[in-house]
Amino acid sequence: MSSLRAPQGKLNSLRVRLILSALLLILLLLPTIGVALNNAFKQQVMTNVREQLSAYLYSVLAVAEMEEGRLYMPEALLENQFNVIGSGLYAIIVRQDNNQTDSVRQDNNPANFEPLWSSNSFLGMKLTAPLPHPKVGRSEFGELMLEQRPHLIYSFSVRFAPGEAQRQSAPVTVHIIKDLDGVAQQLSAFSQHLWSWLFVLMLLLLAIQFAWLVWTLKPLARFREELQQVQRGEAEQLSGHYPNELQAVATQLNTLLSTEQRQRSRYRNALSDLAHSLKTPLAVIQSQKDLSPTSLEQIGQINRTIGHQLKRAQSAAGNAWHLGIKVSQVSDKLLRTLVKIHPGVALSYGKAPEDTQIFYGDQSDLTEMLGNLLDNACKAARSRVTLSITSEQGKLIIWVEDDGAGVSPEQRQTILERGRRADTYEKGHGIGLAIVCDLVQSYQGELTIDSSETLGGAKFILSFPQQFAQ
Repeated sequence: MSSLRAPQGKLNSLRVRLILSALLLILLLLPTIGVALNNAFKQQVMTNVREQLSAYLYSVLAVAEMEEGRLYMPEALLENQFNVIGSGLYAIIVRQDNNQTDSVRQDNNPANFEPLWSSNSFLGMKLTAPLPHPKVGRSEFGELMLEQRPHLIYSFSVRFAPGEAQRQSAPVTVHIIKDLDGVAQQLSAFSQHLWSWLFVLMLLLLAIQFAWLVWTLKPLARFREELQQVQRGEAEQLSGHYPNELQAVATQLNTLLSTEQRQRSRYRNALSDLAHSLKTPLAVIQSQKDLSPTSLEQIGQINRTIGHQLKRAQSAAGNAWHLGIKVSQVSDKLLRTLVKIHPGVALSYGKAPEDTQIFYGDQSDLTEMLGNLLDNACKAARSRVTLSITSEQGKLIIWVEDDGAGVSPEQRQTILERGRRADTYEKGHGIGLAIVCDLVQSYQGELTIDSSETLGGAKFILSFPQQFAQ
């Protein structure tokens, strides 16, 4: 039965697995969407700025005139930001050096550029970094540090001279520069709103996922609760109505429970009938006056063996997964009964059982084991016997102590040896102990014998695994 024990750990729970899966999906999906949207918005904003700067550039080129190598520009441009000092939008026209070819860049010295004109907004400002140098007819868009602040720059190179002079004249480059602060603020505001709403959406999705999981797993929780009621002996079958996927399992389980209960009932009735049919002839034989003492002893041994084997055969340990009984119901009844049978012995609890402590097995089997141990202890005790019940590390532990002579270490192993004859046991530990040993083994439990530290006599300890409670 140990192979049926459920694996331990939180990850073995369907609820935990589904919650972790939902969390992983949300925590990965939403941030990925946020990063993608933020990058897409940034690209769109930069594209719009580039188109805006391109429009400004063509508006500047539209009013520029070149005559005999001299550039003529109006005092004020149509876009008012070019006319306001320090407005954040600047226009610069520079002549490229004739001694230089159409390379991609000048060197890092701004003096290589020959400024022909700059907008009024650029007054009082100095270039501290080289300007781009695109080929004639091509544009370039990028970033530029101006006055130790980041700016966006759009550059376009042209030649004004027509005809043959076009090939000899030096090209000029028009630069439109825009402060990056406004764009950065726009991007920052969008990013802040985006992540705020994604966080709210994440919380909302988590709440929806949790509610969905509770609703989805509710039939499983009800199924588990009813199964535990069957285990505790509070119900004989599952009575709930479940979704189609679980209803077939519940129906088959109910059929199995009903079949096993009927078979066990028929089996016990048949064994009881067999016992009565054997005991009657044995009683007749035993009543004969001419029997020798040896024959009478053998007949008594046959009677004890029949009783022992019937108890073993009637045990429900092999099918105990759906059985359950509160330990206190059996122990309280036994204490009340044995006090009357052994009035000279003070029989009491050393540690009373809790109401939640369940023996996952048949009630008659627990009664048989506890009854035999308590009865043997009362016979061996001088004046006192205690019964203690507790649960430790997934095990139900029961121990019986008496203040008698105890069991010597040599006899402890002898008593528990498999196949040892009952009449070799110490006084007070007869055929009942053999039955207890067989029942404990059938429930995969353990019976150990020790000395009582409190009463000084024997201490019999029963330990049963509680894997059915998982």
